[in-house]
Amino acid sequence: MIDLCLIGIGTGNPDHVTQQARAELRKASLVLVPRKGAGKEDLADLRHHILTACDSQARVIEFDMPVRDESLPYAERVARWHDAIAARWAAIIACEAVSGTVALLVWGDPGLYDSTLRIAARLQPAPRLRVIPGITALQALTAAHAIPFNTINGAVTVTTGRRLRDHGWPDGAETVVVMLDGDCSFTRLAPEGLHIWWGAYLGMTEQVLVSGPLADAAPRITATREKARARHGWIMDTYLLRRQA
Repeated sequence: MIDLCLIGIGTGNPDHVTQQARAELRKASLVLVPRKGAGKEDLADLRHHILTACDSQARVIEFDMPVRDESLPYAERVARWHDAIAARWAAIIACEAVSGTVALLVWGDPGLYDSTLRIAARLQPAPRLRVIPGITALQALTAAHAIPFNTINGAVTVTTGRRLRDHGWPDGAETVVVMLDGDCSFTRLAPEGLHIWWGAYLGMTEQVLVSGPLADAAPRITATREKARARHGWIMDTYLLRRQA
């Protein structure tokens, strides 16, 4: 049975890596680093930078991420993709005959809109699993805009761009935080009374922020997002929407 440690590394700023995470990286024997294709090399480079900053002496093995089959229904597409990733982890671990801890550096926090835990559950035999929490995109977003996550005694709905696009504004919601939205689904909403706080590359030197009434901010966000993605080859962004009187 292997020891597998999933380490949240925040949203891109090496200063987001906690002391607990640094200690775990210094103890790890092997670190797996995914490569996500041409134009996204800096995602792997950032992980290497974090390992160096944490004085990790672990062996590092990079692996190519499988490509999802877009012809399949969404749920099946994701399930097969997770199967393929788990198979690549297992092949590396078996080949390396690891005797210590295997670590993976996870963007944000491993428990929030991330599938690393689901992939780890596919490994056989099941590993001894530990999770080190990290700063989430939600925390980085509200900190960057200097706004509270919730209103007084108010609930917050956290959802995905796909659900916002397909189902619209959640019933009874006052504050909605949207993750994993590659289609700017906020443009499908009736903008009256809505304010948006958007951010990309949160915590990184490339960070960009836009906020304002949705009617005014939506076109600025879509234009900014398009330019940023063209410049970097990738983008990670999230946003908070709130109904205001």
